[in-house]
Formats: sequence, C-alpha cells, structure tokens
Amino acid sequence: MKCPHCSNLHDKVIDSRTAHNGSAIRRRRECTVCEGRFTTYEYIEETQIAVIKRDLRRENYNRQKLVEGMQIACKKRPVSINTIAAMANAIEKELRSLGKTEVASLTIGEMVMTRLYEVDQIAYIRFASVYLDVNSAEEFITQTGILQRK
Repeated sequence: MKCPHCSNLHDKVIDSRTAHNGSAIRRRRECTVCEGRFTTYEYIEETQIAVIKRDLRRENYNRQKLVEGMQIACKKRPVSINTIAAMANAIEKELRSLGKTEVASLTIGEMVMTRLYEVDQIAYIRFASVYLDVNSAEEFITQTGILQRK
C-alpha cells in the first residue's frame, strides 16, 4: 500500500478489524520509512451487473437511477427516504443472489413494483403506469384492477 505521506510502498499493519457491518476490513497501517499512520479499507469486489434494456442496449447497473425512480413514484407520499433505501438494498441483494452478470430491466422493474405495492399502492400505480408504458385510461383502469384482485 502506498503511503499517503511519503509515497513509500512498504508498510506494516498495526490493527485489523471488521467494519461496515462485516462487509469490509479496516486496517490501520504504519509506513516503515516515515512512520506515518493511515487507515485502509478492504471490500469484496463485486462483479458489475449489466442491465439489458428493452431495446437490447446494455448499461451498467446504477443504484442512483433505481433510487431516483422510486423517489419519483413516492413523491408526496408517506414513504421515507430510509424505506426507499431499504427497498433498493433488498433489490440489490436479490440481484446479486441471482448470480448473473446481466439482468433484464424488466426483472428489476418487477422487483421494484413488488416492493412498492407492499409499501404504498399509489406509488406502485405511479411506477407501474410509467414502467408498463400505460398510454390510455383503459390500460390504467386495467392496472388498478390488478390492485383490486391482489
């Protein structure tokens, strides 16, 4: 590890402990040349997930886009930022558990709709009307009919 004080490449680890609820290791290091101390974190390197869009383009998964989509659906609804973050965490965990490097945007949309339905049905309808590309009142009524049957 390169020392941030003198750029030396030799150091020794003085202390190690888990951090971030066990998802990282925090290491306290000391440079063998200047004796400067610094902290590093080690994380598991997760493979990047590619999202296959409807037009078959591929984009890297972007948590911020997921959160923003849910925030728009939940605008002026009694859904907290913490709830949205928890839904995003659950979706990411489910995506990683699939063990795939490519996931269809439709799959992610279904995951979002499932969670929004459980949290706030109006937010669910808002998201579904955009996600499912609802273009008419009849389609919208059909979508609300799904709510009545669940």
